[in-house]
Amino acid sequence: MLALSRKKNEALIVNNNIEITVLEIKGEQVKLGISAPKEVPIYRKEVYAQIQEANSESVNMDGLQALKTLLGD
Repeated sequence: MLALSRKKNEALIVNNNIEITVLEIKGEQVKLGISAPKEVPIYRKEVYAQIQEANSESVNMDGLQALKTLLGD
């Protein structure tokens, strides 16, 4: 993991087309602004984990249904 220090209004560039700017710092909370192409999905980590879990469950359920269909259930 790369750890960097940034102050308010300072930014980072990722992959030449994503800019992450520190907008505000209040106590232990940091507000970030992210500029990226529309085709780049951006999620909070906890939301991303929920999406991954839902996708995994969906694949497992689809596989189970396909197996039941093959077995004639």
